[in-house]
Amino acid sequence: MMTSLPGIRGRSARALTLLVVPFVALACSGASAQVIQPPFDAVYSLIDLGSAPGVPTNYGGLTIKDDDPNTLLLGGSANSSTAQIFAVPLTRTCGRISGFAGAATPFAASPNIDGGLAYGPEGVLFFTRYSMNNIGQIKPGSTGMDKTTPLSPIGATSSVGAMQFVPPGFPGAGQLKIASFNASQWHTITIEPDGEGTYDAVSASPGIAIGGGPEGIVFVPAGSPQFPVASVLVCEFSGSRVVAYELDANGDPIVDTRRVFITGLTGAEGGHIDAATGDFLFSTFGGGNRVIAVRGFSAPCPGDTNGDNVVDFGDLSTVLSTFGQTGEGLDGDVNNDCVVDFGDLSVVLSNFGVNCD
Repeated sequence: MMTSLPGIRGRSARALTLLVVPFVALACSGASAQVIQPPFDAVYSLIDLGSAPGVPTNYGGLTIKDDDPNTLLLGGSANSSTAQIFAVPLTRTCGRISGFAGAATPFAASPNIDGGLAYGPEGVLFFTRYSMNNIGQIKPGSTGMDKTTPLSPIGATSSVGAMQFVPPGFPGAGQLKIASFNASQWHTITIEPDGEGTYDAVSASPGIAIGGGPEGIVFVPAGSPQFPVASVLVCEFSGSRVVAYELDANGDPIVDTRRVFITGLTGAEGGHIDAATGDFLFSTFGGGNRVIAVRGFSAPCPGDTNGDNVVDFGDLSTVLSTFGQTGEGLDGDVNNDCVVDFGDLSVVLSNFGVNCD
């Protein structure tokens, strides 16, 4: 919706967007419905988890806490100087995130947090800061921002909205990728330790024009349905959609492979892949300030029951020893349907010998 407000940028433009949306919805019946587009709609489903209790609007980036898969970290009061990251307890059903278990609690101050929120090297939590074109950093155990790193001096176009580290197993693994909200330019940022437990940004690659006002980035492993090669999903705030690109050898989007994945969103914001299930989570800045899950993606390491990133006899033994059991929390339930059966055995056997590192 930002494209309807030329010349207006940042938080004020987003606030105006929220005022415009109800009238657009009235004029265009069904136009604001969230829809997974063909051919993805045959496989993927969209689950609205609702608003996170206790997190003030508008929402920013989100990620799962690195040492607790049942806690969501979510930016609140996004784009403001009083913004914070909140810890939100989660409920899971058959391993999949299904809702919120209670009210959020403050986790760390994150002034001007936008759509990017992700763990980087040594457990440092990185977040994008709008509109000063900076990346904030929070060291493990801190309750506030330990460092803010400017990106304009190294040539990254202003102002950053989206950010993600490329996961293991992908081309460009370990690299920091950012995307400018205003200019819709994608960059690779080289970072180096500063000796204080945080990082300096030392260079930015030339920008790749991707469009749409990007706010969230997640990486999809090759082999997920309709994703034959390693790919990336980008939440387009301005385009009210999520789009998919194939990746090149450096982990960057190949622009002419762009496919529309979801439409009808208001304020598509930060994104995250749940490591336990492969489910794609994203937040919305406005649009009800929701957390939405998309199911159907392959887990990051399908068939790995013990978290060692290798599918081997240990995983096969786990499935066989729990075969026929039903219920929550079964280690052998690799497809998250609350039963250990031939479906789980098939996942392990078809990925046997795979090393996901």
